[in-house]
Amino acid sequence: MSARADAMRPPDTESDMGWVRRKLFGIGTSAVDLARAARQFYSILIRTLYYSFRGRREKGALLRQAYRIGNRSLFFLTVVMGFVGMIMVFHSCVQINRITGDLHLVGATYIQLVVRDLAASIGSTMLATRVGAGIAAEIGSMMVTDQVDALRMCAAEPVDYLLVPRFKASIVMTTVLLVWAMAVMEVSGMLTAWGMFGVNPRIFWNTSIVDYRDVVTGLTKCVAFGAAIPIVSGYCGLTTFGGAEGVGWATTRAVVWSCFATIFLNFIISTVALYLFWL
Repeated sequence: MSARADAMRPPDTESDMGWVRRKLFGIGTSAVDLARAARQFYSILIRTLYYSFRGRREKGALLRQAYRIGNRSLFFLTVVMGFVGMIMVFHSCVQINRITGDLHLVGATYIQLVVRDLAASIGSTMLATRVGAGIAAEIGSMMVTDQVDALRMCAAEPVDYLLVPRFKASIVMTTVLLVWAMAVMEVSGMLTAWGMFGVNPRIFWNTSIVDYRDVVTGLTKCVAFGAAIPIVSGYCGLTTFGGAEGVGWATTRAVVWSCFATIFLNFIISTVALYLFWL
């Protein structure tokens, strides 16, 4: 009888309205937080670009950041991209052998993909995990220990002092590292095709279908990714709060959002290049 009576009871309108209000309040709060974060990110982006041309010039700051971003990432990126190139060529040759067995164009197709997209995309993701996390952790630690506030008290702009040298160094060194990653992927892929499938290195190193459009697209992605990683990571670091836990969370956000930024920029640049060059 009680179950039947509960089923026949009219719905609690006030309770339902309260649930709807709570949901709408949560959505509104999330929208406001997102708008505030977008405004802060836009402010950091504009100030970084402004101080890159009009800011101060500290002697040696750019070289120190270039060493930290470039030299200390060289071995890590070389090993990772070498194995990525080996894996890609191995699976490509296996699949081609199952279908046609003609491997004389595997090198040309592989080189075009590496130059146009793969080296920049995969290499920037690897750099985001190391460079982005390092920038966010360093600046985030300065935030929670009030060092950034001390810079403001000394009439120093934190973006100009902390982010601009990393931004400039990242553009230069990321481009250099990703070009190096292209060469590493080419050599490791060539050695894999030669040693495991008997492909002549001269046949594999076939650049007949690679032209200036592929090179321009690949270099544009390198520069764009090199600019995106320090800005996104610097934003995560400058918005850190909450002590050691906040620094850890800022580092996680920097890696995630830097990877997302590179993927999004990759899509934008690839689309623009498709309509500009090939269509």
